[in-house]
This record gives sequence, structure tokens and C-alpha cells, in this order.
Amino acid sequence: MCGIVGYAGSAPASEKPLEVCLQGLKRLEYRGYDSAGVALVAPGMNTVVFRKKAGRLSNLVNQIKRTPMPDATVGIGHTRWATNGAPSDVNAHPHISQDGKIALIHNGIIENAQQLKFDLQAEGYSFSSGTDTEVAAKLLGKIANQVIEEKGEPDLFEALRRVSRMLTGAFTLLAVDVRQPQIVVGARHDSPLVVGLGDGENFLGSDVAAFVAYTKQALELGQDEAVCISGTDVTVTDFDGNAVDAKPFTVDWDASASEKGGWDSFMDKEIHEDPEAVKNTLLGRVDLDGRLNLDELHISEDVFRSIDKIIVVACGTASYAGLVAKYAIEHWVRIPVETELASEFRYRDPILTPRTLVVAISQSGETMDTLMALRHAREQGSRVLAICNTQGSSIPRESDAVLYTHAGPEIAVASTKAFLAQITAAYLLGLYLAQVKGTMYRDEISNTLEALAAMPPKIQRVIDTQSDVVKDTARRMVNAHSFLFLGRHVGYPIALEGAL
Repeated sequence: MCGIVGYAGSAPASEKPLEVCLQGLKRLEYRGYDSAGVALVAPGMNTVVFRKKAGRLSNLVNQIKRTPMPDATVGIGHTRWATNGAPSDVNAHPHISQDGKIALIHNGIIENAQQLKFDLQAEGYSFSSGTDTEVAAKLLGKIANQVIEEKGEPDLFEALRRVSRMLTGAFTLLAVDVRQPQIVVGARHDSPLVVGLGDGENFLGSDVAAFVAYTKQALELGQDEAVCISGTDVTVTDFDGNAVDAKPFTVDWDASASEKGGWDSFMDKEIHEDPEAVKNTLLGRVDLDGRLNLDELHISEDVFRSIDKIIVVACGTASYAGLVAKYAIEHWVRIPVETELASEFRYRDPILTPRTLVVAISQSGETMDTLMALRHAREQGSRVLAICNTQGSSIPRESDAVLYTHAGPEIAVASTKAFLAQITAAYLLGLYLAQVKGTMYRDEISNTLEALAAMPPKIQRVIDTQSDVVKDTARRMVNAHSFLFLGRHVGYPIALEGAL
């Protein structure tokens, strides 16, 4: 998935836009990429200034050192994971309008790009790359000029909204225009985009890691919404231009959480954060009298009491966390729990009723198959509860309720602390259902909660006492051609996760 960052400041032109873009892209490297680029705009420019380079972000940084970029008021940055067009300098983002006045970056796939390209070529537009993004850039340039003819002045925000209505597929778009050197505009459809709120500066990012070093205050952007930021203002509308009240939230971790901080790898760091992740997921969810308090769910106890089936939809690690929880929830609540691969869920005509609770589990909150599964469930009248680690993301926003895991950013692959936090949150949900339905005695629930609360120091003890054993075992097994993981009952999904 591509990384996107945007910056608009109220101060005179400076190095800050370039600094923010490069630092933001650095923090988004964990998403994977094959090329990187930035574009800058300042008053007085006739055309956008941009640099882009295939390969590591360091290649782009070295290119900028060789051919420095000017001070600017706004900037956008991008790391690309190739879909349309091979990894190359010319296919890297940003892409530029025909007249050179607009730069655009893009995450996603524009499904009708080929037809739009044919139409533009018939009008005399030329293309140098093999990307759908260049099509969007040339189209935006065309529409922006039409808006100028209509209004007598530039309005990039309106132009981007019109372009967004013309595109099909999944996309996040960010754009800048030399004729409006104080703003960055963005739009999203089935692809993430969040707003960072600063003091005399505002930010855009594909996730909060892009700007958390500068601000923890953020806004969620909903489906089919567009945003215009300047250094002093943020405007959010739908694609038709109707004003939207975006939901604010505060990022609950700081920039250091997304850095290695002296560890050899993010994997090592995040394994050692397991105890804290479980502790934070439990924090504040048990009353002084020992009762679970999940008021954050915003679903009434009567509705929970009526639930007669649970379906967990998730992918990969999150699916295995749901399978672990299945054993416990069925035992505690005495209702059937099904665990479905989200990618297959909506294709098999699942039986869903208003008494079905669909639990969507996703660390990022942007897993597309899981998002499409929960939309299908809601269309069929079922309630959807999200278990998620990322505030401001699509899955919790489109669910009826959410349990956040508060595990902090997880950079490494494969998952570690997010997996344990997801299991913990699912256990809390199961115990809450047992409490509401009366399928467990109060002291049984209390004892189970005490056992969960005792887990962080036990996890820490395992880490402290077994790290050397794990390393020795890894050294002995490093040349093995294959591994077979075995497990029964709750050990079965653990074996699946180990094999993953």
C-alpha cells in the first residue's frame, strides 16, 4: 500500500514542507514501496517543482541533495508500490498536469483509467508513463482549467471533487496547484486518508504515522469525502461539495513508538511491547465492582442480549485471533461463533439476520476484504462490531461499535503485539456478552478478568526467560527447508499463526 503525506503551512516559504514530506515518508516506509517522490509549490512559481526516484527513499534524498529544491509553502510526498506500470523513475509519483501547474499523488487503482486515457488522448493529451495516476493528473489539469473558465479564478478543491466523481475503483488523491500555493487538496474512496491539525500548519497522511511527530490532533475522513487544507484552515465536504463535520480524535501514541529506539529490529521491539499492549487493551474496561464496562460500544444491552450468532470476519493474523476467541466465546456465551475469511464472506451468500453480530477484526482498520465484508453484513441488517488498533480508520468508522486495542503502531511483519491485543479484546467482548446474557456467574467473570489482568507480567516473564532459548533454536533451525506446526483446540489457530 502506498504512503502519502501532505503539508500546508501559514509561514512564508521555507524548507518545512520538504522536511515534513521526507520525514513523513520515512515513517511510512513500513508499508512497503518501490519508489518515492515529492512535489513543492510556493508563490511565484510557474510550474510545480518535483523530484521522484525508483528504489529506496534514500535515492530520492540523494537526488534532492544533487539538485536542491526551493523553499515552499505546501508540499506532497509519496511512496509507491507498483500496480499499474513497472517500478521506474517515470512511473513514480507525483505526476504532473499537461501544463505543469498541478502535481498529483495517488494510492489505489483507478479502474476506468484506460477509457479516460483514450478520451484524453483524443483531445491531444500526451502520456509518458504506464500509470493510472498520470491519467488522473492530466484529467485534473483539464478540469481545473474548465473551473477557471467558469469561475474566473482557480478552484483546485472543486476540480478535485469533480474528478473524484468521474473515477471508479479505490483511490486516495492529493494535489497541489501553483495558482493556489497555500493549499493542498485530497479525496478518498475506499482508501485511507487522515488529517493532522497543527498550529499554523496542517497535514494529510495515509495514516497518522505520517504526521504524528508534529501533532497528535487529527480528523477522520469518511467515505467519498474531500478535504482542503491551508496553514490555518481545514474544510471537509462530500464529493458534491456539501459540508461535512469530520470527527476529531487524538492519537494515543507518539513518534517514538514508530521508531526502533535502539532495538535491532521492529520485531524485537514489538515482541517486548507485548505485555504493555495487553495491559492497555484491558485498561479502564472493568468497574471498581468487577463488572465489565464497555459503554464505548454504543450498542444497548438489549441488543447484545438478543444476539444469537457471532460471525468473525478477518484476514490472516486477525482471522486466527478470531479463531482463538471462538473457543472461549462459545464456551462462555453458549451461542455459535463462526470464523470467516473476509475475502470469501460476501461471495457465499451468508445467512445474516438482525440477531447476528458480525465482528470485524483488523489491525490497520483498512483491510479492504474485511471492509467489504462488514458493508455486506450491514446491508443485510446485521450489527457490526470492530476490533481495531487504528483510530480514524475506515473499519471502525463504518461499524456500529468498536473495541480499540491500544497496542500502539505495529511496524514489523509478522504480527506480534497486535495479535495478542486482538485476542484480549475478543475475550473482553465474550465476557461482556456472558455478563449481559447471564451465561456465567459474576464470580466466574471476575476470576477470568483477574486472570487476564495477570497476563502482562507472565508474558514479560516468558520474554525474559525464553529469549535466549528462542535464539538458540533459531540458529539450529536456520537451514531447515520446511516446518510443520501442530496444534489442537486453541493451539490450532496458534499453529496457523506460527506457520503464517
